[in-house]
Amino acid sequence: MWRNIAKRAVSSRKLMKCWEDSIFKVNLKPLELNPFHQNGEVNVIRKFCYRCLGDTSVSFSGNLSHPKGYASVAEAICTTDTEEDISAMDANQGEFQHEQEKEPKIVAGVGNAEYELLKRRQIKIETEAWEQAAQEYKELLEDMCEQKLAPNLPYMKSLFLGWFEPLRNCIAADQELCRQGTKANYAPYFDQLPAEMMAVVTMHKLMGFFMSSDDHGTAKVVQAACQIGEAIEQEVRIHNYLEKTRKKLGEAKGKSKEGVEPDPEAIKQAHLRKTVKTLMKKKKLQQVRHIIKGQEEDEIKPWGQEAHAKVGSRLIELLIQSAYIQPPVDQLSDGPPDIRPAFKHSMKTIKIDSLNLSRKFGVIECDPLIFQGLEKTAKHMVIPYMPMLVPPENWIRYDKGAHFFLPSYVMRTHGSKQQRLEVKNTPVKQIQRVFDALNTLGNTKWRVNKKLLEIVDRVWASGGKYAGLVDRADVVLPEKPETEDEAELRNWKWKIKNAKKENNERHAHRCDLELKLAVAHKMSAEDGFYYPHNLDFRGRAYPMHPYLNHLGSDLCRGILEFAEGRPLGNSGLRWLKIHLANLFATGGVDKKSYEGRIAFTESNLDNIFDSADKPLEGNQWWLGAEDPFQCLAVCMNLSEALRSSSPETTISHIPIHQDGSCNGLQHYAALGRDKLGAAAVNLVAGEKPADVYSGIADRVREIMQEDSQKDPAADPNVFRAKMLIEKDWVNRKLVKQTVMTSVYGVTYIGARDQIKKRLKERDPDGDDNEQFQLACYAAKVTLTALGEMFEAARSIMSWLSDCANIIASENHAVRWTTPLGLPVVQPYRKLGRHNIKTSLQKLTLRRETDKVMLKRQRTAFPPNFVHSLDGSHMMMTALACKKAGLNFAGVHDSFWTHACDVDEMNWILREKFVELYEQPILENLLENFQGSFPKLEFPSLPGRGDFNLKEELEIEELYSKDLEIGFGSRYNVSKEYEGNP
Repeated sequence: MWRNIAKRAVSSRKLMKCWEDSIFKVNLKPLELNPFHQNGEVNVIRKFCYRCLGDTSVSFSGNLSHPKGYASVAEAICTTDTEEDISAMDANQGEFQHEQEKEPKIVAGVGNAEYELLKRRQIKIETEAWEQAAQEYKELLEDMCEQKLAPNLPYMKSLFLGWFEPLRNCIAADQELCRQGTKANYAPYFDQLPAEMMAVVTMHKLMGFFMSSDDHGTAKVVQAACQIGEAIEQEVRIHNYLEKTRKKLGEAKGKSKEGVEPDPEAIKQAHLRKTVKTLMKKKKLQQVRHIIKGQEEDEIKPWGQEAHAKVGSRLIELLIQSAYIQPPVDQLSDGPPDIRPAFKHSMKTIKIDSLNLSRKFGVIECDPLIFQGLEKTAKHMVIPYMPMLVPPENWIRYDKGAHFFLPSYVMRTHGSKQQRLEVKNTPVKQIQRVFDALNTLGNTKWRVNKKLLEIVDRVWASGGKYAGLVDRADVVLPEKPETEDEAELRNWKWKIKNAKKENNERHAHRCDLELKLAVAHKMSAEDGFYYPHNLDFRGRAYPMHPYLNHLGSDLCRGILEFAEGRPLGNSGLRWLKIHLANLFATGGVDKKSYEGRIAFTESNLDNIFDSADKPLEGNQWWLGAEDPFQCLAVCMNLSEALRSSSPETTISHIPIHQDGSCNGLQHYAALGRDKLGAAAVNLVAGEKPADVYSGIADRVREIMQEDSQKDPAADPNVFRAKMLIEKDWVNRKLVKQTVMTSVYGVTYIGARDQIKKRLKERDPDGDDNEQFQLACYAAKVTLTALGEMFEAARSIMSWLSDCANIIASENHAVRWTTPLGLPVVQPYRKLGRHNIKTSLQKLTLRRETDKVMLKRQRTAFPPNFVHSLDGSHMMMTALACKKAGLNFAGVHDSFWTHACDVDEMNWILREKFVELYEQPILENLLENFQGSFPKLEFPSLPGRGDFNLKEELEIEELYSKDLEIGFGSRYNVSKEYEGNP
């Protein structure tokens, strides 16, 4: 037993080097890492190859080692050994004649030799994580036994090592019972993978779940068990395929030696294996995938969620029984060591906010020492779906693209069978433009801004809490007052509760930040990397890597920059100044005209230079920005340019953002041809960008002014109107969230709660009941103002909801096709409950039923439909930017490119917006509904205005020659992006 590893820690360079190079893989995004189709179809080939090499005598019983002949897939691919009998290829040509030989991939700025080296590294990253972790645990244990010393490891690493051997032995003992015929419900699945592999998967998957869980040190058994079981099945399928082909090859060889006619199937398998080996050497990965996938789908049935839960529960139970913990060496007292279980299983009542009720769940809780150490473990782990070192594979079908071997699916269906089948069965020709757009996004090369990362490290090392970083210290818990006064004790308990809640939130933020920094440091050693993209069910594109990406926080966006640099030029220098003002944003500077924003930047040159030269030692002007890290990155680039003898020739890697102005309302204004609404959201040209939130706030104030003049005896709202106006609480911030969420179907109650939060921020000590009454009144007025300004949007939203209600009332899911041909199906169905008995506890699994959720289908359709439109517009823009030779990145309604290319991208995105809305979108939608549901009657289309987008585009062309303004400043570089609702 290695429970006292930390106590006996001794320095060992050899072991430390082994651990520094180790790869730990934790599944922190379970829904993205699902290696199988939800209906059981298997896409096994993504990770098969690291054991599919060399001689077939692979031993998994005692020592988990690489297959004889090759240390890794990368080594196998680059081998020049031609010893194999390539005649085996001829016997199987018919298997993959339809697979065309791929041309060598040409990557700008990268030679063929460098590309092949990066590709081998990428394949190794994707395929060898679990195997390397298990092998290194074993090597450490063997070395410790030989030297009778424990390695000088970080505390959390020593825990992993201490748990490995006991857990492996427990699993091995259970597997022996399975071989002897135990009747345990997990037995049919438990003896299909080496014990050491199962131990590594269990430990790291569970710890990863703790790190990503919102429950702070607890994990629901049902979720953790299903994820662990799923990962085990993935490894089992690979192992089974290799063992099967190895066995058949051995039988064929044996019969040949005895002069017995071998089984034709054995001969076929022998040839197949030789073919796989030969193709791997020749880098024919597409053909290899085809062969392996065909073999797997024909012969192996999926386990299913119930089996996952049973296997995962048993593995968790064995970990609970075998894993122990004690304080680190520097915390040990003179007494006997405090050795205690690392995890415990209990039942816990958890509130489900979405259902407004509480339910009892089985949970796994980790010891407080583990919980405290979680934020320090990220740097020791390999995170799944890392950014790729080479451009992603092009998407060519639902489950083929992006990563070389990791499971990759073009859409995140989250268990919706109907949506998955719709996308799978859609002809590739129909959605080719969607694939092309995802390929374009994935081919944008990024790099880490090392100067900025160094600043982030310094801020974090000094304790955080600046520039939006979480405080590394916990809130000090207040001491219990020495009194018996019940009011004081209640107040103390309330403070304790809030302090603990704050500490839990800080801990979660620290874990998240450590994960981001771990990725940033790993990728900072690379010249560049790529983010493969896929879609949510509405057609919005997302990077498949979950942590450090450009959809993330200010920290992520500040650290990331384009790997390719381009000279600023005159327009680029101008846009860099505008971008700085937008990122600073404080005081409404981002709402000024372009010239006003340039003037702001030029009036702060001393602050900009000081920020770039002495970011932490100077006056720290950049810390006052709304997006401080992005602001600092621009300060550095702008300082370099302005100090240069030729600022226009300065190379810039900074992405310049062009963000939509309340994007949802823009789409509604375009759909309804609504000129009033279009002017409010910058679809109409103007000297400076319109601010829809300020416009609504002004109208709310006008209505309240009118109400304040009425008779107080007849209308109780008179007092509320006067109070809100006199205290100057009616402003942009009060109404912003309600306006922004109006296109997502915000209700009166939702608007009331949003406004009440804003009032509480302005007056934290105010009377709750009074603030509630004020919020009720302000919400009604805000919704009234919205209805006046966006009447067309309201009518279209109502029409969409009515259509969805008609469809869902007949128990059909609402489905439509986007302008780019992508089928969309709303996944909202009622979930059934299925109870199963596991060795740990009885678990309740949730399964999709045939009944749709009527209310959710109706209320979600308008926002989902608009999201599918903005996703289409972004992809159309991406394709056009690629054709024009621009680097492009998209974050829903935010479009990014180099500073020198902003003007060209601005014109492209306007063109594509007009092109999108030249189509009869609502007419097509109605025709789609009528064709899909011919027996249902739908209401006629709502009336629309006479606003002409194409005319505005032509006006913009004239204006831009003189005034250099935007298409109504539609993408006004303002900071309106609020994330994905």
